[in-house]
Amino acid sequence: MRSSRAGGWIVTAVLVTAASWTLSGQGLPVTYERLLKADQEPGNWLMYSNTYAGWRFSRLNQITTQNVKNLRVKWLFQGRHIEKFETTPLVVDGIMYLTRPENAIYAVDALTGRQMWTYEHRNPERTFNCCGRVNRGLAILGTTLFMNTLDMHVVAVDAKSGRELWKTEIFDHTAAGGYAAPGAPLIVKDKLIVGMAGGERGVSGFLDAYDPKTGQRLWRFNTIPQPGDPNFGTWAGDSWKTGGATTWNTGSYDPDTNTLFWGTSNPWPDYNDDMRAGDNLYSCSVLALDPDTGKLKWHYQFTPHDLHDWDSTQNPVLIDTVFLGQTRKVLAWPNRNGFFYLVDRTNGKFLSAKAFVKQTWNDGFDFENNGRPQVVPGNDPTPEGNDKVWPGIDGGANWMSHSYSPLTKLLYVFAREERRVFTKNEIQHLTTDPNVAPTPAQLYNRGRGPRFAPEESWGKAIAIDPGTGTIKWEFRVVSPPWGGLMSTAGNLVFGGTLEGVVFALNATTGERLWTFASNGPVYGTAISYLADGKQFVSIPAGDVIVTFGLE
Repeated sequence: MRSSRAGGWIVTAVLVTAASWTLSGQGLPVTYERLLKADQEPGNWLMYSNTYAGWRFSRLNQITTQNVKNLRVKWLFQGRHIEKFETTPLVVDGIMYLTRPENAIYAVDALTGRQMWTYEHRNPERTFNCCGRVNRGLAILGTTLFMNTLDMHVVAVDAKSGRELWKTEIFDHTAAGGYAAPGAPLIVKDKLIVGMAGGERGVSGFLDAYDPKTGQRLWRFNTIPQPGDPNFGTWAGDSWKTGGATTWNTGSYDPDTNTLFWGTSNPWPDYNDDMRAGDNLYSCSVLALDPDTGKLKWHYQFTPHDLHDWDSTQNPVLIDTVFLGQTRKVLAWPNRNGFFYLVDRTNGKFLSAKAFVKQTWNDGFDFENNGRPQVVPGNDPTPEGNDKVWPGIDGGANWMSHSYSPLTKLLYVFAREERRVFTKNEIQHLTTDPNVAPTPAQLYNRGRGPRFAPEESWGKAIAIDPGTGTIKWEFRVVSPPWGGLMSTAGNLVFGGTLEGVVFALNATTGERLWTFASNGPVYGTAISYLADGKQFVSIPAGDVIVTFGLE
């Protein structure tokens, strides 16, 4: 074993033979051509959602509805951290790469869990992450791994040794009340696509592309239109300067149309719109971008002028499905606002929307205005707290991943049924001189209202027919979930609960076939891969990665 320290990062490596890097298949490098055909390498998991289409589907079928009851723990990887484990590991021919809070990368033998090396980026004492000092994963191209950091850097690390290759500052993480970058990057062609977070403060959102070889920024798309841009003026006064609309989760890519799809967060302030009249574009939207230039092709806004923190940062799912008798290329999007949307991904045309959880805010959609929601009065936050609104603050579907199976042709969603108090937050000026205009960092959003009683909060794994929005089955769990779902060619759906129960369901019927009581809550999504020719399933639970295989 050897360790080295330089420039705020640490590498600890366990020396292994070169053969360890080619346990099966092609090994490194991972070319863009391999990423394009990731579904043809079912033994690997090469990007955050497994493929560019965002399906979170594994074509492996050794583990089936008949033998899933025989799954047993094969190895555990200890995260050794008090923070939530939200990572999605990558697997490349027998080597697993994963992130651990706050910003550490580990390479482990995917067959045994044996650690090979570790790299750690040391963040400053103060970072501005809203929801835990977490990291959700990596991207890989060639022999290089890429990770975003909580202090707004993107880091390139050699996949064979853990050696840092370059580090680029995305933005000043202390500006405007605080920026962070907890999400997994995405490689598209010769570009590294990187998002950012901070929508709970007065930041200004963007999506970046970097050169994977050098770390040089190639383009930036501002998610709030700037002066001179189309759609500038959808924010009252100067509120566009501090409007949030961040890009904190990972997008998808359609190579056929060369289009990058990325979701955006809430506008800021979240629950008080006194300063930001207008639709507040491009908050709570999906953006369709040209990945070569960063230019906008089209957008669709799910929740104009959002007042409920209903980010549209769910993973975009790209499918071809029959809609009204015609096969359409669509985005299938279970949104935080409680509706399942179909949007034509070639042009942004609204096709349909249907509630998949209880909702009280919307009375329909204006088809002549591309599906603009018809908002029901009386659902806005109030100073005393509005307790009549469904879904709650955390929404019907949050950041946790959905999964689509091309075998069942169903979309699997781990949904949240939850009612919460919506309070119109006071925007307090943290300045001593009332005659001096505050900076965004001197504006404070008062806290959220409390959660309601448990009998008004639960979770459910559901199977949706994308073409109709019909729910085919439902599997209820005790608490609203924070983990996602993965489906497999073994006709299974894997997930985990806040109570720490990892489960497998029959993908056709929703019947529970197997459970495992883990050591802690599940805040991530399972993956599946091959090692030594055998299928494994790994999922973060508590502060460990638990890996299962057949007896």
